[in-house]
Amino acid sequence: MFDRLSLRSILLVDGIVSGAMGLLLIASASVLDSVFDLPVAFLRGLGVVLLPWFALLAVVATRTVIRRTAVRFVIAVNLGWVAASILLLFTGWVEPNALGIAFIIVQAMAVVVFALAQIAKQVEAAPASSAQPNRGFQV
Repeated sequence: MFDRLSLRSILLVDGIVSGAMGLLLIASASVLDSVFDLPVAFLRGLGVVLLPWFALLAVVATRTVIRRTAVRFVIAVNLGWVAASILLLFTGWVEPNALGIAFIIVQAMAVVVFALAQIAKQVEAAPASSAQPNRGFQV
């Protein structure tokens, strides 16, 4: 799916999707509450968290050289988000209905796709820059 996209493009798409989701959650929390049976404050809080994440991804993706440490951080946060999403379903902190459970699973799967694409691009670029492992990607 992301084979033809550069790491920069994948980071930008991740950021745009995250920002759009953040805005959607903030603006539509009260509607989504009744659809997913998730608390309004929880949905708005997630939206507020996603906006600076969008900004960070935009900054990382628009650098002339994308630092490996920045990409690793993005991957770690994305995988952390997935883990937190899965844990959320088993903790009892929220009690979503079937659509809410599906929403949590689908958004986590989307984040997994971004993380895997970012990992693949980092691995793909590794042989070319193995002499300087802590440098960045020239893209």
